[in-house]
Amino acid sequence: MKMEFRHMAGAVGAFSLTVFATTAVCAIEIQPSQEEIHAALDRGADAAKAHRPPDTFYTRFGATDELHPSGFLITKLAALSVMATHMGLRGVEPAEADIAQALEGKTMLVSATIFGNVPNFAVDSYMVFDQAGKTIKPVTVRFDGMASRSAAWPESPRFKAKVVASFAYADFDPTAHTTISIFPANGGEVTFPLDFAQIK
Repeated sequence: MKMEFRHMAGAVGAFSLTVFATTAVCAIEIQPSQEEIHAALDRGADAAKAHRPPDTFYTRFGATDELHPSGFLITKLAALSVMATHMGLRGVEPAEADIAQALEGKTMLVSATIFGNVPNFAVDSYMVFDQAGKTIKPVTVRFDGMASRSAAWPESPRFKAKVVASFAYADFDPTAHTTISIFPANGGEVTFPLDFAQIK
């Protein structure tokens, strides 16, 4: 396994990519105002009317092709827009309880897709934030036990897998330049530099 993993170092090596955020300039909001909440819900309702998919509101980072690492994160305001879109597509509006639940969330979800050459390469992968030398560990991490075939199959990289982590809002600076790092169990590192101050 270790020897096989070394051959995929190019795919899962240090891979620094810039963020492709589709949101306005604003630090990640941990305690949104009523105005921000209503605006997020309105954006979701408008997206539903235009038949745009809910994942329009994800903040995406990394590559835009199908053969290099990428990912997304979902903030509280984005979660409200996603929920409003889902419900709007069904012809209903979010209930107060649904809105409250989204706002009371203690963690932010981060999902990344990485690549390797063996089906179980992502097992025991780990993810952290680095903010000015401070390492922020996740509350939870999960990963694909068996990766799926990549668009390059049977060429390298042959497989792709997801690593998903949740980070407590209380643990990280929502305005800081941040590097998201993923560490597959058998070595290598995939990194994504983001500026949280540019994310809404």
